Amino acid sequence: MSRYKQIDLSRVRTISIQERKSKVNVEAFAALPRPGMTFREFWDGLPGILKGEELRELVRHVVEARKKNKPVIWMMGAHVIKCGLSPVIIELMRQGILTAVAMNGAGAIHDVELAYWGQTSEDVAANLDNGTFGMSRETAAVLNETVKLDRDGGEGFGEVLGKRIAEEKPPYFSHSILGKAYEFGVPVTVHVGIGTDIVHQHPNADGAAIGERSMRDFRILAELLTRLGDGGVVLHVGSTVILPEVFLKALTVARNLGNCVENFFTANFDMIQHYRPRVNVVQRPTARGGKGYSFTGHHELMIPLLAAGILELWQAEKNS
Repeated sequence: MSRYKQIDLSRVRTISIQERKSKVNVEAFAALPRPGMTFREFWDGLPGILKGEELRELVRHVVEARKKNKPVIWMMGAHVIKCGLSPVIIELMRQGILTAVAMNGAGAIHDVELAYWGQTSEDVAANLDNGTFGMSRETAAVLNETVKLDRDGGEGFGEVLGKRIAEEKPPYFSHSILGKAYEFGVPVTVHVGIGTDIVHQHPNADGAAIGERSMRDFRILAELLTRLGDGGVVLHVGSTVILPEVFLKALTVARNLGNCVENFFTANFDMIQHYRPRVNVVQRPTARGGKGYSFTGHHELMIPLLAAGILELWQAEKNS
């Protein structure tokens, strides 16, 4: 016989499963996919459980924001462009969904290379071995020379670069987020860390010009955030450090100047969830009202799905 006393389970009180509160029921299950189904049928058939329901919820917030004339701001790392998603982002701007775009310096580089030459994302390992990594003279000529021109005009990095692309209309202009945004009148801000981008290696790099243009873009972003409260949305995709940090500081400035920037929505999309996007985009900014979302998956799959859901609901709202 054991020396230790055992609890008497015969006295346990049970309840009916019908009385129990459950988080999953069959009504929320995914609909069966079938050949020839419409996207709306597929979208409505996503499971109403966990991220399936959260994604639809976020899409509703985006569409409601635009119906209320609230901003929807897209912040992204350069990998989003490298994944071939520029046409998707451009369409969201063209449809009036995205009201502003923020990117890092590498994003501007990929955008320029695609606009002018239809290619980007060099083989770093191969070119690093022979000392030619980042040494494309054409890329540096467009980026570095543009930011040095007409600095007294007050334009930020994204605006002056987008203006040049829109005016010159290079062979692949239709794929340029910067150029098309300038054409649409959508502000694009470029947030540069000196020494992080290949064009900083070139003799025509002007740190003062780069810093001044990027500082203007920080002030532009902070001004955009003053209108975010009461229903605006920030969608952050694939920037591990720079954009989450810039966003947090710009939001602080907007609030410091007396603007009530509360009750808005944020979402982070990335292949893995990193500390700064989770804390600086999803959690801290929405602590005073609103909600933050996190979605994990490859950009080339998740962003077309997100965009298709937004455009589907947006069109339905306009037709209703």
